[in-house]
Amino acid sequence: MDMDPQFIGMVFESVIIICAAIILVLILLKYREKRHELTLYLLIIFLFYTIAIIFSWLSKVLILYSGIDFIMDRNLPDPGTLISWIIYRIIDFRISFVLLSIAIYLSYVLKVKIFEKGYITIERIIVIATFLATFLCSLFLYEPGNVLLDAITFLLIFIFMAMIYFPFMVRSYQSYRITEQDLFKKAFLSLSLMSLFFILVPFNFLIDRLTILAGGQGFTLFYFLAWIFVFLGILGAYFGYIRPGRE
Repeated sequence: MDMDPQFIGMVFESVIIICAAIILVLILLKYREKRHELTLYLLIIFLFYTIAIIFSWLSKVLILYSGIDFIMDRNLPDPGTLISWIIYRIIDFRISFVLLSIAIYLSYVLKVKIFEKGYITIERIIVIATFLATFLCSLFLYEPGNVLLDAITFLLIFIFMAMIYFPFMVRSYQSYRITEQDLFKKAFLSLSLMSLFFILVPFNFLIDRLTILAGGQGFTLFYFLAWIFVFLGILGAYFGYIRPGRE
């Protein structure tokens, strides 16, 4: 008898959450030791990513164990209450999208603090506008059970992610190439890989949603790879940037 994909996803995300929480505690300890501002930004960014995974995990708990009628039978009409509004956006990953959007915007702030002398006005306006569009679409471009709208939102998240993390990745790699000290080379390389891993998160989610549009059930390999890339990004930044730089 095949196991429920929702249950498999819940167990998988439980493991990812536990592992990410351990790394977050280690990052917090490093920050309390040295009070380094960039470490604090990374800690907050990683915390938002982890909470996004927690809400994804919560969606599966609700589907498997809540017994709520409009969750168990998606053909039932939306009750139209505030509670149902929130629950629908939990089980269809929209709260997770919001948290990812916040993490991406904070990553832009981090990029400016590491590589720039200040904000470029036009760039900042574009980033804020994209953040607001992604944030609002995550919450309001929604209809229960509409996979196409989900795919569009995943695409928006992917565009926003790439818009921030691709320049972050390039600048980090360039710094890696020109830096001679091994400690700094390792730090910049880890930030470059972190950026790549985070770009791959919404990309894999988007592919998973497209398989559903094509008639599949979802929970493909791409779904699981997405959260794995989050953890790899956090893990790499800790061991390559945060931990060596604070010892």
